[in-house]
Amino acid sequence: MKTKILFVLLLAGLGCYAQNSTDEYFKLTRAGFLEKNAYETTAFVEKYFRVPGNTGFNASIHYIENILKKAGFVEQKQNEFEAPLTYRIEKRAMKNSTWEPVDANIDIIGETKSLISYKTNRNMIPINCRSTVAGGVTANVVYIANVLSTEIEKMDLKGKILFSENSPSRLLQIAAKAGAIGVLGYSMPKYTQPEVHQTSIQFGNMKANSEVWTLLLSYAAKEKLKAACLKGDTKLKVSIQTKIYPSEELTIVANVKGSVNPNERFVFSAHVQEPGANDNASGVGTLAEMARLTAALYQAKKISPKRSLTFLWGDEIVSTRRYITEDTTRAKGIMWGMSLDMVGEDTKKTGGSFLIEKMPDPSAIWTRGTDKHTEWGAGDVTEKDLFPHYFNDFIFDICKAQGKFAKWTVNYNPFEGGSDHTPFLQNKIPGLLMWHFTDVFYHTDNDRIDKVSPTEMKNVGISGLTAAYTLISADENTAIATVTQVKTDALTRLKTEFELSKKEIAKGKIPADERHIIEVWAKWYTDALATVNKMPVKSETTRVGSAIKFATNEIEKQTKLYLEELK
Repeated sequence: MKTKILFVLLLAGLGCYAQNSTDEYFKLTRAGFLEKNAYETTAFVEKYFRVPGNTGFNASIHYIENILKKAGFVEQKQNEFEAPLTYRIEKRAMKNSTWEPVDANIDIIGETKSLISYKTNRNMIPINCRSTVAGGVTANVVYIANVLSTEIEKMDLKGKILFSENSPSRLLQIAAKAGAIGVLGYSMPKYTQPEVHQTSIQFGNMKANSEVWTLLLSYAAKEKLKAACLKGDTKLKVSIQTKIYPSEELTIVANVKGSVNPNERFVFSAHVQEPGANDNASGVGTLAEMARLTAALYQAKKISPKRSLTFLWGDEIVSTRRYITEDTTRAKGIMWGMSLDMVGEDTKKTGGSFLIEKMPDPSAIWTRGTDKHTEWGAGDVTEKDLFPHYFNDFIFDICKAQGKFAKWTVNYNPFEGGSDHTPFLQNKIPGLLMWHFTDVFYHTDNDRIDKVSPTEMKNVGISGLTAAYTLISADENTAIATVTQVKTDALTRLKTEFELSKKEIAKGKIPADERHIIEVWAKWYTDALATVNKMPVKSETTRVGSAIKFATNEIEKQTKLYLEELK
């Protein structure tokens, strides 16, 4: 009788132990994430054109600092784990001066309305552009349809303004040699639909200390100026006011100390620089609210992280890479990295979709079926660059669960690179990107707060935190559930690739090549399963290893059947 009672109690205990902690974390994050906070931070940050070291960048860093302090993070004095919740602002001297725009205007002499103004188009001034003389300059403008350096060098441009429908960076050196005082250019990719969104300008930059100033035009301004030039001699008045001055670069880092393995951690990164609301004020605002909520849950003893959680805001790629490489001991403990970049888009307005950019898997090499790259374009990925890990499927499944709950559309894209997930991957650390694309307002001065959705930021924040909370306190049951999930995803992918390969062979493709694709996918997934072994904070039994072995055998068995049929 005692044995029977003991067995019943044991089963009851195991039932509690096996309860899905992810579901509990979802409840906490869904109830606690305040999208109003994330939106307000985004609105503050997006007011500024942010370049490392300038007024807007630094104001954003200190705004985050105030959020952290109010949430209970204390300023680090000696080391990051001297208290459960710490933050620090890292200050570094900058080799080059910082820059910020103040004002600009272009008038066609003889017309009452300005051609274009900084008040409506702050991206018209490229980064590093100097000021004109006080009061501006007046000069004739020369329109050139085709940019041929040999032809331009023959022209008399001394004291004139060169205008072409090309990127100004292509014209700057030529214009300087020809004696021009300034360059007006136009360069908008097709996906921004410039004929529809005629006031958009994508931000750009130019060589520092150039004697020739440069301004960028919108489609509407370009067309108007072009028409004026084709009618006859056209004279412009151009005024530019910018600030260029020595400064220091700031990065802010906040930590929640893990109670068991504090040196192992999950790192979130959001870059502050760039002038847009979605890119990337929304990442800054979402991550700030994620940090606030984490502190609140920790202090209320609703979460008890076993590993540490780090939040980082700084200069894109630069700050994240430095965080990883400056301290090799710290780097060894970074188990996962996540970049939040352009996470707040109102998709009905921007046309973008929420995406998880995967770590390099075979879809980055063989992009077919429903897989597709964004307008950003494919990265140069080969088989030696593949990064097998459970992180891809784990995060995607978390986001899908939130998507189902909130009726939120979740997609993914093969690896492309270009944001704060890249330094993690370059240093052999699992790293993913949460973002939106393709966005018709990407990098343009129409990327303003009215294109930001508080609900979208909430969905991203909930998904990111729930995933992180689960991983930093993962036990063997979490790992075993992940093995099952990854195995299921692997079998689904293999079936999809098998069907695609059958069709390709029917079209005349070489069977051996199609078999190779299946083999690479199978290996990627079996290698990914092996990484689950390191998920538990403590490994107390051999259950995880046994689950991995069983799942691996199932994948290999199914792969063998597919390969035999593709002969």
